[in-house]
This record gives sequence, structure tokens and C-alpha cells, in this order.
Amino acid sequence: MTILTISAQRQLAPRIFEMTLQGELVRDLKKPGQFLHIRVPNNTMLLRRPISLAEINPDYCKIIYRIEGAGTEIFSKMKAGEQLDVIGPLGNGYDVTELAAGQLAFVIGGGIGTPPMYELSKQLLARGVRVVQLLGYASKEVIFYEKEFLQLSRETRYATDDGSYGLHGHMGMLIDAALEEFGQPDAVYACGANGLLKAVDRKFADHPRAYISMEARMACGIGACYACVIHTTSDNNSSLKVCDQGPIFATGKVVI
Repeated sequence: MTILTISAQRQLAPRIFEMTLQGELVRDLKKPGQFLHIRVPNNTMLLRRPISLAEINPDYCKIIYRIEGAGTEIFSKMKAGEQLDVIGPLGNGYDVTELAAGQLAFVIGGGIGTPPMYELSKQLLARGVRVVQLLGYASKEVIFYEKEFLQLSRETRYATDDGSYGLHGHMGMLIDAALEEFGQPDAVYACGANGLLKAVDRKFADHPRAYISMEARMACGIGACYACVIHTTSDNNSSLKVCDQGPIFATGKVVI
């Protein structure tokens, strides 16, 4: 475990916050899709909160989280200069080295699953990969990082459940529209709610480079407690741990 210092915090949308952190640990952060396991500064809350990395920089990192309970509400009230007890980076992350310049990648994010896709897009674009960003939200009101994603790629498409922004419909419809517009991608990366992951898993089950980021309740975060296991599709008696064997898994491999 180590200590990171909050250098800035801002609210992005209702109940959604961006926190900028600094400290020695930042130099160890490399792969998009990995996460930090953060202790709530309250002695009555024993379990850490896993929060994915939204941006990695040599001098700082950023996380984006949604208030889901008392722990994340405490995070939202913390100020610059306060410190957090952190374990990380954890998880396997997305492997961007599989793609070369000129290849096409679909980067798919839904709701609070979009933050790690920002760093992923940055790293893919740095390799010369053509990135199509497909992002879904419940409504226009809860969209965040719109300007940031558009600055990365003009080939960014949105869907909202209520039709208040972008395509009116679910992420499966947005993916279908993207396949019509851009054709089959060389790689697919997705993070979001179960419905989104199921759509990606179904549409790209046999794709050689299609990956989903799974979410699970965690205790230790390092693979010791087996609190975050999921079943594999090949054998219901076989399981994998989301925290250290994931959270990134190939499509068609795990039960969603």
C-alpha cells in the first residue's frame, strides 16, 4: 500500500466526480483498464473501493467515480492536499501492443464504465491506431468528458436511453450502426454495465481481439480472498478472479 495526495477534485455530472492524484505510485501506472484499490478514510469502513484509472500521466493520474454509497460520498467531499491509502495498480489491463498503426479499434464505454476508455483511446492513438469511440449514457444530463473524448477522436458516436443526445437506443444499436459505418474492427474493447457487455460478448464472441472489462464486489483486490470469482463458459465449475486474473477478459470466455 502507498499514499497518494489529492491535487484536485471536480464534479463532472450529477453524482460523478473526477479526482486528480499525485505521488510516487503514479510512475508505476502503465496499462489502461487497471484499477486502484482505495481505502475510505473512515475506520468503520473496512473494505477498499476499486476505481479504474481514467488518465495516466508521468506526474499525476485521474480517477472518475460515481457516488454509490457512504464510502464514495466521503471521497467526493475530500479536498486538495488530503491523502488516500492506495493499493495498485491492480488487474491485467488492456494490451494495446496487439495493434499497429492504421488498424481499426472500437472503444466502447457505457456510463461509469467510460473512464478507463479515455486512457485506452489515448494509448491506441499514440500507436497510430484509428479509434472509433462508442459511448452510451442514460441521458444527456449524465454525460461527462464529452469534450475530452471528441478531442481524441472525431469518430466518436453517442447513444442515450432517452434519446436526449445522439442515437436514441441501447448500445447494441450503436454498435450495429458503427459496424455499418466503419466495418469490422481489428480489435474491440468494452467497459460498462452488464447489458453492454452482453451485447459486445454476443456480437464479437469469435473475434480474435475483443475484450470486456468485468466488475465484481471485491474484498482484498489481490486474488487472496476469492470474493470476486466469475464462471467460465467452458466449465461452470471453473472460475476466474476478477481482481487479478481480470478485470479484462476475452469475449466468449466468461459468464456475464
